Amino acid sequence: EPSPHLPAPKDVEIYSYNFQSLLRWSPVPVENGSVLYTAHCKTGSYEKWSDMGCAHTPQTQCGFPPDIRRRRWTILLRVRAELGPLTSAWAHTPPFVAERDTTLGPPKVNNVSVSPDSLLISVSPPFTPEAGDILQYRVSYWENTTSATEKKLSGSKTLFQIGNLKESTLYCFSIQVRLKIFSGHWLEGEQSAPECHRTALS
Repeated sequence: EPSPHLPAPKDVEIYSYNFQSLLRWSPVPVENGSVLYTAHCKTGSYEKWSDMGCAHTPQTQCGFPPDIRRRRWTILLRVRAELGPLTSAWAHTPPFVAERDTTLGPPKVNNVSVSPDSLLISVSPPFTPEAGDILQYRVSYWENTTSATEKKLSGSKTLFQIGNLKESTLYCFSIQVRLKIFSGHWLEGEQSAPECHRTALS
């Protein structure tokens, strides 16, 4: 029976970055004693709540157990506070679908080779792709001058060539990745911080 004297956890949210997801919440303030928390999970297609591996924990966060780390599943979570024999009401999250709700970080730039008229950029995705993933990279680049206009190129390969550049000139670029998801839409990733390289002298 939930106690009216013990408030439920607030600010309950799922934080998800590159498909690594965790449930987190604000600590419940009490006069004395230490509050513990229990979190449960279930999928949208199954009625029964199951333990997430976070029962009676003092932590205010809980990672997703491996069995619910599926990108397309609808996941529901709940957490409650416990103080001695008292338990709070459950605080619930809205339905979470990783493929729709995660934040994709920027791609990692592994290597940049310069020549007089081009930059060759090698990147890797911010998460480990699954079989059948369709990824697209978008590169924005510009000459590092006040009047430069930004140009864009995109492709699915992890090696890009930015061509037709002037020799011995500083160029900057920024990259983002996007992932095609089941609804036919694209999940847009974050833009990488600009990186600048000078082309070679011929």
